[in-house]
Amino acid sequence: MSADATNPAAPGAVVPAAPRRRARPRLDLRRLGRAALLGPAARDRLPDAIGHVAEAHRAHFPDADLEPLRRAYVLAESSHRGQMRKSGEPYITHPLAVTLILAELGAETTTLTASLLHDTVEDTDVTLDQVGEEFGAEVRYLVDGVTKLEKVDYGAAAEPETFRKMLVATGNDVRVMSIKLADRLHNMRTLGVMRPEKQARIAKVTRDVLIPLAERLGVQALKTELEDLVFAILHPEEYRHTRELIAENASRPADPLTEVAEQVRGVLREAGITAEVLVRPRHFVSVHRVSRKRGRLRGADFGRLLVLVNEDADCYGVLGELHTCMTPVVSEFKDFIAVPKFNLYQSLHTAVAREDGQVVEVLIRTHQMHKVAEAGVVALGNPYATPAEEQSAGDGERVDPTRPGWLSRLLDWQEAAPDPDTFWSTLREDLAQDREITVFRPDGGTLGLPDGATCVDAAYAQYGEDAHACIGARVNGRLARLSTVLKDGDSVQLLMGQDPASEPSREWLEHAHTPAARIAIQRWLATHPAPAGDEPEEERDLGDTAAPDPAATLDALVEPASDAPDGAAAGVLGRPAADACGGPAPGAPDGSVTGTRGGRSGAAGAVVVDGPHTAVRLAGCCTPVPPDRVAAFAVRGGVVTVHRVECPGAARMKGTGRPEVGVRWGDTTACRVTLLAESFGRPHLLADLTEAIALEGVEIVSATVAPPAQQRVHHTYTLHLPDAARLPALMRAMRSVPGVYDVSRAQPQPPGA
Repeated sequence: MSADATNPAAPGAVVPAAPRRRARPRLDLRRLGRAALLGPAARDRLPDAIGHVAEAHRAHFPDADLEPLRRAYVLAESSHRGQMRKSGEPYITHPLAVTLILAELGAETTTLTASLLHDTVEDTDVTLDQVGEEFGAEVRYLVDGVTKLEKVDYGAAAEPETFRKMLVATGNDVRVMSIKLADRLHNMRTLGVMRPEKQARIAKVTRDVLIPLAERLGVQALKTELEDLVFAILHPEEYRHTRELIAENASRPADPLTEVAEQVRGVLREAGITAEVLVRPRHFVSVHRVSRKRGRLRGADFGRLLVLVNEDADCYGVLGELHTCMTPVVSEFKDFIAVPKFNLYQSLHTAVAREDGQVVEVLIRTHQMHKVAEAGVVALGNPYATPAEEQSAGDGERVDPTRPGWLSRLLDWQEAAPDPDTFWSTLREDLAQDREITVFRPDGGTLGLPDGATCVDAAYAQYGEDAHACIGARVNGRLARLSTVLKDGDSVQLLMGQDPASEPSREWLEHAHTPAARIAIQRWLATHPAPAGDEPEEERDLGDTAAPDPAATLDALVEPASDAPDGAAAGVLGRPAADACGGPAPGAPDGSVTGTRGGRSGAAGAVVVDGPHTAVRLAGCCTPVPPDRVAAFAVRGGVVTVHRVECPGAARMKGTGRPEVGVRWGDTTACRVTLLAESFGRPHLLADLTEAIALEGVEIVSATVAPPAQQRVHHTYTLHLPDAARLPALMRAMRSVPGVYDVSRAQPQPPGA
């Protein structure tokens, strides 16, 4: 049997985390047990024992047909008759309590029917076929799934293959897991008569597997109460101390949360926004976490305000009024409406500061969002209310159009995992993650990833096993290694190669944190073992082969100078070209000297420097072109060297006391510049690039194409621009050529290279 006792969990009864949606006292299980045995159960009359369930169910579904519940109760009560819990209560009290939990969360009739019957097949003579004949295939499926889950050992010694088989059999219907969670909650509520060591074992399993599962399914109401019950068993001293803090705060005459709630109500009334403002106490574990983080707690730390409105737009209206009329703590703002969390959660989070310095957290959501926030997948109703032929995908596999993304991914992992141990270890690792980030794709879509995920994880989350062809990424517009750790809100563009037979790098495993990525890579490696004696393959994934030489990796490409043309790179090492000397430019002031710089690796332009100097040269370390901001310095022999203002070479010149000379660009705006284009290999790419350059009216002085490496091709063009102002448009035109993923000012080879 799945439930053994009815005494409250020691030590002390757990105070409910927050007021229930409807103020209904917890059931007297002894009275309910007697009603289950003695109450009327005549045909077509609802037994008194399920009156609480019917009342809770009708609160969510006023027109619900209660006949299936009546028949399910009659079968459950008769089949469990004579069975007792260890506390001496009739066993029927357990399925009734589990069903009431689900009814209060808003579960639909089929789920409640299966919940009443969830132990009949395991613990009585009732068979699955009988359940199916009496209640239909849906209820049979759910009861079968819960029965299989009852046999799973979730502990450290759990057999991975057994767990995987159970998950495959039940994971296609979230309602199975919902019943299991409610079942565990009632068992945790009634754990007190067991031996302490058994209490601790069950509490640890609940903490490690079922609480994270409740979090991922979005069933916060179950999760928070389970957390408090586990806290009381595993950390009794901390639990006692937290309980004392809550009791001490409750005895204070003034409550800052109540005061701010009234203030918020006034602000919203004046704004004409219809809203319900509630004080939402923190549950025990939440108070404990806050006390560890902040130390001494003040009144506002013991709860948060919850503002419920009717429409999405009203959420933002409330936010605007609060930020206008009160003092917002901007760093606390989060928008989970525009970007919902992976477990369906939606809400606006903000905080306002009181004059005494206390900070009050505020949650803003619609009534429907609140229902989903509390009940998660339970609030979805029947996700299979589709035509009969669409309800099955064959062999018992079912399609859930509203299944949370995490559960979909989990079912994919179990299919792709090369072995049961890999699946089990990755599942436990994923359940241990307590924070998820959201990153944005170029098409406007989003990816939900665990905190600490890298570009490797993003690639497999977006493309599945096609991510084997990923060769690079842009994060927030900048080229980045695939090992780059992503942050919440980052924009990620994944650069994919064109070869369908692409292979993942073995080093990717070091940077993969999601089960999807790790399992896909491990699966490929298992089917493509490295030949004996082979050295590890080169790292193509981290950008180390992005250029012909180590100094020109994808990561080493420097950002444009703040005032430079689009793509102009600051502080790049280069090979000096021949000096270009000249006398005064036409129209230049007396004593001024102009100069240009040529050479295939450099850039050319006319500059005017003040004073008599023998020659002017444009520095090869930063290759300035108009209209870069420049600085000039006198060096040996009366020569003047011109650098970009941001160039480290210019900083060194200033640091050593070199005389600075006045400099500006002359009237001649023509220049010579070297650009590096990086692209995927494909037919006609060179022709398309040269055509794009010609259409911009730019002359190609020379061009070099390096041999393709890892599907990538590197083109170096030395170009003569009639007007330096055309450089940004030229670089944009080159980037628009299909297959080209970056164009930058080249990094010339150092002398002697």
